[in-house]
Amino acid sequence: MNAFLESMLARAKADRQTIVLPEGDDERTLDAAEKILADDVADLVILGDADAIRASGRALDGARVVDPRTSDLREELAGTLYELRQRKGMTPEQALALMDDVLYFGVMMVKTGRADGMVAGACHATGDVLRPSLQILKTAPGVALVSSFFVMVVPDCDLGQDGTFLFSDCGLEVQPDAERLAHIAVNSAKSWKALIGTEPSVALLSHSTYGSAKNDDAAKVVEAAEIARELAPDFAIDGELQLDAAIVPSVGASKAPKSPVAGRANVLVFPDLDAGNIGYKLVQRLAKAEAYGPITQGIAAPVNDLSRGCSADDIVGVIAITCVQAQAKKAG
Repeated sequence: MNAFLESMLARAKADRQTIVLPEGDDERTLDAAEKILADDVADLVILGDADAIRASGRALDGARVVDPRTSDLREELAGTLYELRQRKGMTPEQALALMDDVLYFGVMMVKTGRADGMVAGACHATGDVLRPSLQILKTAPGVALVSSFFVMVVPDCDLGQDGTFLFSDCGLEVQPDAERLAHIAVNSAKSWKALIGTEPSVALLSHSTYGSAKNDDAAKVVEAAEIARELAPDFAIDGELQLDAAIVPSVGASKAPKSPVAGRANVLVFPDLDAGNIGYKLVQRLAKAEAYGPITQGIAAPVNDLSRGCSADDIVGVIAITCVQAQAKKAG
């Protein structure tokens, strides 16, 4: 187990949160739940067919198992959902029907304080996981947009923070303009600080370093860096920087000697979703890195999406991260 995951598990155990797992019909989710309960990492609510879950042969006695189709909470949660969405045209009947959807039911448990966060996506698409979250929980106060990141832990690596990096945005924002890219950078810096606990060093990546190429794509990153520094002057943020200039000390010293970030970046902000998604998967597959995410940032309460190719251990890691995010939210 790497140091990052050990830290997340230890912090989760120290102040246990309640996490709802809507995918109780997924074998990996139940395997992860068994591990979480055995290690006292979190309190769990598992949604699904209660009889099938209890008959799965796993030690889940410490979890609260809820079948949304028969739960006593159905009408109360539906009523609250109707109150929240009636101005958008939702009827009471539609709200009640949505309680058959485990994702809406799970988000409503978070909204009403019955859970501190939600982890899903092992067998649901990202859009399906995030849609109810954005409709019901909405963005956190003072946050302009919801984005995502991966924590990448690269073995036998002395770059970043002993091989640990935050990559953003690798899952949501397809073609952010300069302003949106700036907000992604600032939110990613805050996420690093909350999860890792050290100072973020944020590089906005490009194919260009300090004007080595002149085109609209590079100019967008330069503008984003300027906006991000205005939004968060206390953070070390710089760009545009090529990847090697951002993380390799000798290259950073050569290409951008006056940069406060070059050669020491631990938060890498990609210019668009293509670059971010390709980048994290290259590092995951070629460098054998552990990839935790996509973790969302900017939602009013932590709801995190899983890759549908995730393992039970991946789910354990994301549950622990979600607990730490919930702790940070409560701490203000």
